[in-house]
Amino acid sequence: MRIATREHGVQSVVARGARRPRSRFGHSLDLFASGIVHFTMRPGRDLSTLSGFDLTSGRVAIAADLDRFAAASAMAELVLRFSRADPHDDAFAVLVDALDALTAAPAGSATDQGIAFAWQYVGALGFAPTMEACCSCHAAIAPDESAPFSHEGGGVVCGRCTRTVSVGRALPAGARLTIAAWLRGGHIRLAADPDRRAHLRLLREFIHHHLAEGGSRELCALDAWEARLRASQ
Repeated sequence: MRIATREHGVQSVVARGARRPRSRFGHSLDLFASGIVHFTMRPGRDLSTLSGFDLTSGRVAIAADLDRFAAASAMAELVLRFSRADPHDDAFAVLVDALDALTAAPAGSATDQGIAFAWQYVGALGFAPTMEACCSCHAAIAPDESAPFSHEGGGVVCGRCTRTVSVGRALPAGARLTIAAWLRGGHIRLAADPDRRAHLRLLREFIHHHLAEGGSRELCALDAWEARLRASQ
């Protein structure tokens, strides 16, 4: 199994006897659980031995709601794919906050919170897009203006720079400000499902462009989350 840790990033561990009926781990190693982990790292080996896990939060409520589960699965996928064995204190904090928030998310709010935390996680890894100024010339863009978004450039683009920077769809002013607020830690509630689908599509495209490079570019949980949202229309 793979676990996310604060000090050692993502680690692959083997929990000997975990599937036995009387395993000392019991049900503590469920998905999305948090706790104090004890494992042995050996130089030159990619697989460590898990010797103990003291459960602090089981988060079983995530599995009781499909929207919570889809959002939490996408967050876990981002961590497993992009954190690797390097410690990212800020990113780990975002993960813990995201799972706690999704566990307590009221009906209908899990998708909004999941998108917000996913953007925060991208920002914690150092890939936050520029939303309030041109990503090319850094000129400020008025809060009430729409602006084209550039995955390649890493943010919105002013009218003058569209001649030199590859751009895609235009982002309405409200969408720009919402993402900017999410990146700062805000949790804005979206108005309708079409807005959620548009925001999740932009998030997926940005992650694929900047993070899912080399090897398989598939992000199964993220893609399934978007597919579920499309199916709900």
